[in-house]
Amino acid sequence: MTSQLRTRVLTGITTTGTPHLGNYVGAIRPTVNASRDSQTDGFYFLADYHALIKCDEPARIQRSTLEIAASWIASGLDPEKVTFYRQSDIPEIPELTWLLTCVTGKGLLNRAHAYKAAVDKNSAAGHDPDSDVTAGLFMYPVLMGADILMFKAHKVPVGRDQIQHIEMARDMASSFNHLYGEQFVLPEAVIEESVALLPGLDGRKMSKSYDNTIPLFAPAAQMRKQIAGIVTDSKAPGEPKSTEGSALFQIYQAFASAEESAAMAKAYADGIGWGDAKQMLFERIDREIAPMREHYQALIHNPSQMDKILLAGADKARALATPFMRELRHAVGLRALSSGATPQATKEAKAAVASFKQYREKDGQFYFKLVNALGKTLLQSLGFSSPKDAGQAIGRLQTDGWAALPDVKPLLEPWDSSQEPELAAALAEITASKKTD
Repeated sequence: MTSQLRTRVLTGITTTGTPHLGNYVGAIRPTVNASRDSQTDGFYFLADYHALIKCDEPARIQRSTLEIAASWIASGLDPEKVTFYRQSDIPEIPELTWLLTCVTGKGLLNRAHAYKAAVDKNSAAGHDPDSDVTAGLFMYPVLMGADILMFKAHKVPVGRDQIQHIEMARDMASSFNHLYGEQFVLPEAVIEESVALLPGLDGRKMSKSYDNTIPLFAPAAQMRKQIAGIVTDSKAPGEPKSTEGSALFQIYQAFASAEESAAMAKAYADGIGWGDAKQMLFERIDREIAPMREHYQALIHNPSQMDKILLAGADKARALATPFMRELRHAVGLRALSSGATPQATKEAKAAVASFKQYREKDGQFYFKLVNALGKTLLQSLGFSSPKDAGQAIGRLQTDGWAALPDVKPLLEPWDSSQEPELAAALAEITASKKTD
């Protein structure tokens, strides 16, 4: 496999509703900013397969897909510089989901938060534990794993409540790699604590489920009215107010600079009236959102243009997904019968080439080893803090072979000098096979 020097970042938004301020500060704005990093390759998708788990209203899913796509682009995402696509336009994703299903333990899925919450709710109500629990809900983590692993993402920005799904994706990748060779990159979750959760009108997490959202591109008059409805305490103008636990202040802080936030905190301490504070919040949000609103409306009224953008993104995504899926099909044995891959031929092929194995230990560190066809360890790495670092070291050894050892040696445990002829031969085989790929 080719070593990836650039960092791949992937994130998606489920298409079940109109984008709101929480989506903007928690997902859209951070990913737009990240997409401008010349050292990363961004993969941004509309998770419409995921939407089917939560929503059975076709028109709503279609409308939400348009609104979220338009919101991302109006907010500054450049489809020419990233891979921007609709999940359902990539048929390789559900195919990969099935392959991962076949290496994923049911016990792992039993522990998924969403499934456990549904079971606990049913049990508390005296119902059958699996009442109204669809296979889609149960399999949600596998589909999410396919989203991530298909494009060999290194980093996946998620909310804290989604960390478990990244860990599950890592488990799936490790199980598959153990059985079929090093195919997948082990992803890392990335959390921006300051924007992980944005409070809604009632102080709870801003969510369509609570009906407490402020639509991102609502008309200015509507946004002002909704901000006026944010729940506050009963302190009168002139009374000092605490920023602690104030939904209004938290939303303001998500849009304001450090200096602006400090000024608002002082205004709280000086007893600003809630009406004035809400007006300040509206003005600060509108200053950022208003310039994008016209572009958003233009996109919303031209869905055929959005289709073209998304299909172009799908072409770009499938340029990677289709050949990779072909490799995965071959790895698991879904091959042409004339390929010569009989059990004996497969055994002989394995005996001919050593391989690298990458894995994670209980200490949270990432390791790799070079083993011969009989499983004998020829090289063992020290621990790495990220799978990307381990992958880059493997890439050096795969590309440069023995010549890379002086540079990589500080990252390795000492090896038996008597094994050096076998080690040199194994590295030569690997570099030769890469050159012919």
